[in-house]
Amino acid sequence: MPQKIKASVAYGIGKGFAQPEEIIIDDPIGAEVLVDVQASGLCHSDLHLVEDDDQFFPFPAVIGHEVAGIVEAVGPEVQGIKVGDHVIASLEQVCGHCANCLNGHPQSCTQQQECVRKPGEKPRLSFPDGRPITQAFGTGGFAEKALIHENQLAVVNNEVPWDQAACIGCATITGAGAAINSAHIRPGQTVAVVGTGGIGLNIISGARICGAKKIIAIDVFDNKLEFAKKFGATDVINSSKEDAVAKVRELTDGGVDASFEAIGLPGTMKQCWDMLAVDGNAYCIGLAKPDATVELEINPADFLVHQRGFKGVWMGSTNIKYDIPMYADMAVDGRLNMHDIVTQHINLSQIDEAYVQLKKGEVIRSVITEF
Repeated sequence: MPQKIKASVAYGIGKGFAQPEEIIIDDPIGAEVLVDVQASGLCHSDLHLVEDDDQFFPFPAVIGHEVAGIVEAVGPEVQGIKVGDHVIASLEQVCGHCANCLNGHPQSCTQQQECVRKPGEKPRLSFPDGRPITQAFGTGGFAEKALIHENQLAVVNNEVPWDQAACIGCATITGAGAAINSAHIRPGQTVAVVGTGGIGLNIISGARICGAKKIIAIDVFDNKLEFAKKFGATDVINSSKEDAVAKVRELTDGGVDASFEAIGLPGTMKQCWDMLAVDGNAYCIGLAKPDATVELEINPADFLVHQRGFKGVWMGSTNIKYDIPMYADMAVDGRLNMHDIVTQHINLSQIDEAYVQLKKGEVIRSVITEF
């Protein structure tokens, strides 16, 4: 039967994250899985959604999409996931049968609505008086428990620590996935990463795993740049102190093979374009404000001859059922540095405080482990 749980509810743009309150979570139906949340990471995108952007879902909502936990119950249509399994969630909603899912591009699924309840069905989350609460992206991880479609969950080994597991569900698949799956970085290539938060550091890790010979980290915080060296950065640039594009060109004799923007700012997106070598590609990963635009000055002849590309990347082109268990195994055996991603553990009442620290560059990832 439906349960009472504690959750932090977001009530609208500019209102932050409320202190934990009691809400109701329904029983799993269909292909839904009830997850006892053990850890929930604070991704910058969730802050963006409550500060600047209401285009994705209506408020009030339970946000949080970096979720790891133990399966408590499953719906009657669930296959391949059982009670007691350790799982990691993703905001990537996948139907599994549309043309994009079948041709190996599940991140571009055209039937994502199949992962949430249909209009007219009882909501997954509600207030005690029955008013519905949006479960953002079908995850709603800032809560003690989450009701998630099986296609948004991957079963992982039981050894990966919960805090690291939570971060794998977004920071890793988005960052490392951008380098491995989207850019297909090859041994010996040169890479620049603009923004060294959780996603940026995972891009660096992914580029290192792929064998990039030079990985340049760019940020405005010296402490974060120094930290980036733990993940494989070979060079660092503080863009508040020197021209990042000029320095990248100097370090690489003309530009990088691949640049990654992990912030979501038009200015840094343009920098990624400007620092490319011939035949280089810029990958934009950061979530920008809804009214942001990027203007590139492109000479058609140069564009043809130089063969540069400028591309958006969604969720690291990830197949969550395959990639998430792989990253979890790599974290356990030490090939993927997840230990240093997590800066601090917090409780459910400290979300706003932790996001202030994130904006100041004081932390990389805060993870809720006390509910």
